[in-house]
Amino acid sequence: MAAVVEEVGKSEDKSVDDGNIEDIDDVEVEGGASEASKKKKRKKKKKKAGAGEDSADVPGGGENDKKVDEIKDKINDIKLNGEEEEGGAEEGGEGKKKKRKRKGKGTGAKGKTQTDPPSIPIAELFTDGVFPVGQEMEYPVVNDDRTAKDRFTSEEKRALDRLHNDIYNEVRHAAEAHRQTRQHIQRWVKPGMTMIQICEELENTARRLIGEDGLKAGLAFPTGCSRNHCAAHYTPNAGDPTVLEYDDVTKIDFGTHINGRIIDCAFTLTFNPKYDKLIEAVRDATNTGIKAAGIDVQLCDIGAAIQEVMESYEIELEGKTYQVKSIRNLNGHSISPYRIHSGKTVPIVKGGEATVMEENEIYAIETFGSTGRGQVHDDMEVSHYMKNFDMGYVPLRLQSSKSLLNVINKNFSTLAFCRRWLDRIGCTKYQMALKDLCDKGIVDPYPPLCDVKGCYTAQFEHTILLRPTCKEVVSRGDDY
Repeated sequence: MAAVVEEVGKSEDKSVDDGNIEDIDDVEVEGGASEASKKKKRKKKKKKAGAGEDSADVPGGGENDKKVDEIKDKINDIKLNGEEEEGGAEEGGEGKKKKRKRKGKGTGAKGKTQTDPPSIPIAELFTDGVFPVGQEMEYPVVNDDRTAKDRFTSEEKRALDRLHNDIYNEVRHAAEAHRQTRQHIQRWVKPGMTMIQICEELENTARRLIGEDGLKAGLAFPTGCSRNHCAAHYTPNAGDPTVLEYDDVTKIDFGTHINGRIIDCAFTLTFNPKYDKLIEAVRDATNTGIKAAGIDVQLCDIGAAIQEVMESYEIELEGKTYQVKSIRNLNGHSISPYRIHSGKTVPIVKGGEATVMEENEIYAIETFGSTGRGQVHDDMEVSHYMKNFDMGYVPLRLQSSKSLLNVINKNFSTLAFCRRWLDRIGCTKYQMALKDLCDKGIVDPYPPLCDVKGCYTAQFEHTILLRPTCKEVVSRGDDY
């Protein structure tokens, strides 16, 4: 500020010495100002015109003051925004802070951060509608030594990527909701909680983050919380008193979806470090399956790679050593809109189908390790149900069955559901109708799957997207 005033004073002295009297007389006649006022206006005029130039007539005192005030305001704005270095060091520091703040508003979560526990919908965190990309990986070498590493630089493949970007973005939206939900649950769960309490906390959190909206957005299937020898498809029915214990090995498996684009991801929860080797074996096997997967890769080759890694591990429990076995009758699977199991299976043992993976397919790569026989069977009370995707029209005689089928079509369509969810939406006395729908093949029951009692099973799972340019592990997060 002081520098500016000093410069104006020099300009005034120069103008008087040069004998520019006519300009001053013009101001005096038009504005009727005093000698001091004339000097002040002369300073303002010189500031606008620039030092060393011949001044022009000032059209009027009031109007000139207004223009000068506008120029001052612009100068002050420039200084506050940190684009000028004139002024004190304190002003410069403040200017820099202002500039950094403006830059921050245009990046990341658009000014919003997630709460703890998470409660803000993912769509509000990413208001530009662009969601985080998962882990991108190159495709593996196939039998004829071709690699897919050049796909990423191929303009044709990049164009195909852009063509499907809307679909990829929906998958990533569901993945971010899944990621934040499971990270919250991993911090929140403690021994002594009931399984119903755990499932309700997880599902309520996921519904908030995904922005539940009928069949457009929500949960893709019930929360699996299978314990110990039970490997999959267990969720508590209403009134189930089961409590999570310190020595339990619990598989947490749940899904989210946006417009039917499903994320299927699972992890194993333990508190006792004696199970660490079992956890390590199954995590390593899952990562091996993800690494081996790719366009033109045969599904049986993935299973062989998984089994080799899984069964290279051993675990010692209570003084006895167990080899970790792949559960041979549990598999990964392909995923399509509103269909969690869409036809192709990814084995976790050698053998199986020689079918190949194809471009733009979505797969759930999941592995199960066991200290038991490595084979599961149906056990315990059924809790999971899902409408048969391929079933056509079947006539129903019971009115209760017709009503329940309408409820299923409206709320779940071909996505899996459980009894707790029917209770939640106010559906009552549905047991007989549900049995009738199962007997006619319209709805399929999915009972819990268990190995021998006394053994321990673990699971890890990720959803991968086979893009034209690369393989994207969309569900990957900081937790694993």
